[in-house]
Amino acid sequence: MDATSIPPPPERTFGTSRSALAWTGAVLYPFMALLPAVSADRWAPGIFPACGSTLAAVLLVGMIRRKPMAALVLMLLVTALLPPAAKYHGPVWFVPFLAVDITLGYLVATRTLRTSAVAVTLTFLTQTLLILGFSHGPNNLIVIATIALLSLVTACVVGLLGTERRRYAADLRSHEVAEAITAERLRIARELHDQVAHSIGIIAIQAGVGSRVIETQPLEARAALSAIEATSRETLSGLRRTLVALRRSGPSAESGAAPYGPAPGLGDLERLAATTTDAGVEVDLRWSGQRCQLPPDIDLSAYRIVQEALTNVVRHSGAGRCRVGVGFGEDELSVEILDEGRGMRGAGTGVGFGITGMRERVALLHGEFSAGPRPEGGFRVAARLPLPEPVATPADGTAAAGADVR
Repeated sequence: MDATSIPPPPERTFGTSRSALAWTGAVLYPFMALLPAVSADRWAPGIFPACGSTLAAVLLVGMIRRKPMAALVLMLLVTALLPPAAKYHGPVWFVPFLAVDITLGYLVATRTLRTSAVAVTLTFLTQTLLILGFSHGPNNLIVIATIALLSLVTACVVGLLGTERRRYAADLRSHEVAEAITAERLRIARELHDQVAHSIGIIAIQAGVGSRVIETQPLEARAALSAIEATSRETLSGLRRTLVALRRSGPSAESGAAPYGPAPGLGDLERLAATTTDAGVEVDLRWSGQRCQLPPDIDLSAYRIVQEALTNVVRHSGAGRCRVGVGFGEDELSVEILDEGRGMRGAGTGVGFGITGMRERVALLHGEFSAGPRPEGGFRVAARLPLPEPVATPADGTAAAGADVR
């Protein structure tokens, strides 16, 4: 089968049998509804025969679900025949109209306004004519008409409430789907920005260095080209991981499309610091607290925050040195990036995708984020990410409290 072909939908094995049962019930309903009325004893005219005629409407459940308008018309015809067919002409033979009202409420809740209006009008006229024709005495007429009208109005109100409830549920589902799509688009945009922006910044700087020294210092130019190659390969690998993750949401995944490696985390900060140092900004990486295994979302977000902050230092600050501090607390993870450069104009107000992306990442984890110029000069990015629960298991053997890694 072709990879792009779509398999046929499964066959409905019970569709034919259900239709047959529905139409069989429609055929049996008139006989089962009229039988209690015809066989009722005139000397024992209790409500039981009328209830039996009402319960006969259960045979029309299948037809009501498929063709409620046709089922309502059939019920109105049979119910209209009950008073003249009964040996006893009493008010109890208006009880089967309760089944009619229930069917009417279902029709109002599931069908269009035009169809509902036709059904309500037809039901009201039928009940009115029967009440006028088979009610004896003004008192019985008023009581039966009031009860019938209240029952009809109740069925319509319940049906309208059902319609509004279904409409609200559909709108709520649409809103949730739209929010999920927007959140996924923002997540993909943040991930792609954080992956590409840092690498492109490093490549641009290394390319500039290589172009300036290619004739006078070939070894330096060779080192710059090697850094560009390594950074490009790393970026392509990250993009492949992102694309594979997106494609895996489909019905099938292609074998051998691309290796799906682990997402980066704080364990990759040393390599990130070395890459940034090669770009001309020396990174002073400091750890504090007991290093432990972090949840994947917190680990990735903390790494992306440091990566984006270092990208901004390389591209905007003009500083030759910066400090990155990562602190492991009992209930939170703190990240701080400091530099002594000229800062970024407008960053304090959140202008730019980098600052916005970092703030969104922290907000999704219910943390605290701040970014802005320092009073003594330079720029500061700080984030505090709450940990779900204290984890005391060391990630490695280096529980470096205040150790400096460069």
